[in-house]
Amino acid sequence: MKTIKGPAIFLAQYAGDESPFNSLDEIAGWAADCGFKGIQIPSWDTRLFDLEAAAQSHAYCDDVRDILANHDIEITELSTHLQGQLVAVHPAYGQMFDGFAPAQLRGKPAARQEWAVGQLIMAAHASRNLGLSDHASFSGALAWPYFYPWPQRPAGLIDMAFDELARRWLPILDEFDEAGVNIGFEIHPGEDLHDGVSFEMFLERVNNHPRCNILFDPSHMVLQQLDYLGFLDAYKERITMVHIKDAEFNPTAKQGVYGGYQSWIDRAGRFRSLGDGQVDFKAMFSKLAANDFPGWAVLEWECCLKHPQDGATEGAQFIKDHIIRVTDRAFDDFADAGTDDSANRRILGIR
Repeated sequence: MKTIKGPAIFLAQYAGDESPFNSLDEIAGWAADCGFKGIQIPSWDTRLFDLEAAAQSHAYCDDVRDILANHDIEITELSTHLQGQLVAVHPAYGQMFDGFAPAQLRGKPAARQEWAVGQLIMAAHASRNLGLSDHASFSGALAWPYFYPWPQRPAGLIDMAFDELARRWLPILDEFDEAGVNIGFEIHPGEDLHDGVSFEMFLERVNNHPRCNILFDPSHMVLQQLDYLGFLDAYKERITMVHIKDAEFNPTAKQGVYGGYQSWIDRAGRFRSLGDGQVDFKAMFSKLAANDFPGWAVLEWECCLKHPQDGATEGAQFIKDHIIRVTDRAFDDFADAGTDDSANRRILGIR
């Protein structure tokens, strides 16, 4: 068994225009002061990171590592959540997702998709140059508007959507394979890969690609009322990354999973800071340890109530307190009788 690495933090929700959140050096110092040992970097945020430079220059990657080493911080993974979303966008969401792309590509879905694929390819090269083994992303979605089967879905619609999604991602997965890096697709509502069954539908279509893996986040499963602990066992061979995020689901007579179009604070299901929601983290960290999870415990802060600074400082300690340093021996080793095959035969009465 391996002891999980951490605590680490995803920087997407913290990057900003003011110090210490507007440069890699300063935000790394801030993260270290909070108690974090690793950072997951949003590759689209040029205030912190130059994806193109990292893909092309070993010297740039060395400089990044040196900056972080000065704060005793490591990179856990790069993230292309926003770019991955743009690999597959249903026309109904085209305008809303335009903001994820450069201004000159807005309103041009084909060019936007081409740009997104190029970003993923650069992320594969950058991850390799940084010595990373895993990468975080979204799958995008073509079928999501039809997740509820009313009106009745036309025969073949979902199959066609997943066939196309796989067609778009296969060359990207091959590029990551060449770079020696896994993609962990975050299982997330709004993505075509939003639960175990939809992940399996995609995995089958990419021929069980070895680089097609899962970023596990229990909060999205609480909001869908999935068995997140069972999910850890069912997909333990494919879970290469985790976001440590809390959530709660409190249905009423008026509202349930779909949320009634309410804001986050008024929804039955909402994200919370670590320890303030309903995720059973003791059981979750036990599962990760028992399943020999090889990666980092990465905080993703998304809380509708608590201040982000408090969410970070409390979250670092929360993760540290929950990481299980795995044992290097069995608890009953003291009682080992030191038997051998001959003794076992005598015990069983075998001649």
